[in-house]
Amino acid sequence: MSSMKDSLAELFGRAPRRSHQDEISAEAQKLHALQKNDPERIAAIHAELAHAATHKMPQKWRRRRWAVLIAVNLLFVVSYWLDIQLLEGALTGSRFVGFHMADLNSALQVTLAFKHMVLNLVIGTITVFIMWWLLGGRTFCSWVCPYHLVAEWAEMIHLWLVKKKLIKDHPLDRKARNWSWMIFAVLAIVTGYTVFETISPTGIISRALIYGPGLAMVWVFLLLLFEIFYSRRAWCRYLCPIGLTYGLVGATSPFRVRYNLESCFHEGECRKVCEVPHVLDTVIKGRATDLNISIGADCTRCGRCVETCPTDSLTFKFKGIGDLL
Repeated sequence: MSSMKDSLAELFGRAPRRSHQDEISAEAQKLHALQKNDPERIAAIHAELAHAATHKMPQKWRRRRWAVLIAVNLLFVVSYWLDIQLLEGALTGSRFVGFHMADLNSALQVTLAFKHMVLNLVIGTITVFIMWWLLGGRTFCSWVCPYHLVAEWAEMIHLWLVKKKLIKDHPLDRKARNWSWMIFAVLAIVTGYTVFETISPTGIISRALIYGPGLAMVWVFLLLLFEIFYSRRAWCRYLCPIGLTYGLVGATSPFRVRYNLESCFHEGECRKVCEVPHVLDTVIKGRATDLNISIGADCTRCGRCVETCPTDSLTFKFKGIGDLL
């Protein structure tokens, strides 16, 4: 229960807390003590880091994720332009072969604005809720959201500029996402209008791909510039209420990233590539409370940590089935 509370607290912006000694299992305590003074393990860490520096990781999960994300968004485009009525609408609200689907955050905004939920929206919301609960965490963000993809490309530029010491990254307060969620919810109730949808880069890019770009793309461009030159992944990490909504939905999902303490070298490569590195705080030496731990609700299931870990200490797991390769 405490791990779920911690997971939700971190989702809402609290910094990961250090566990008390009595919260760490006897097996984990024994392993922490062994790892701390094991010269062979320390030598192995240095060897792994040296190998990683000269051998580029295959990034198979990133390729899979990009392929799925592009395919889903192109399906909207092809369906519209060829008028084949396969996937109609946009990410905020759509029909797949006639079956209604609704983005959960958009459905919430519409319900708050109009003070009721129509039947088609109920059907679409339930369908999408079940799907994203099964997939867990913020899977929508990294596997479907078109802004996530362009922000990931912008992040590559940002990291290159940081490496060249031309800019510095400026982390923001993760609690800002809570305020963003509440502000847009209140605006929907008070104005009777889905205000967030007018500035949501997810919706803007989705509609631009399908129906053609409009003036709103200027806002998306400015947001990307802010992320490139000032704050790494600012929208996705600190501001987007969609991520908070899906994080809550997927908090109890059976599908998750699992961490294994026994095989971990604590070299920290996973945290360097993670969009939300606070969820991997448990991989820091001495932090894990058990031999196997599920990564928290704010995880986007992007797979970057899984493919980057040189010892396979992080794996995708569907509870009751096993590891997914």
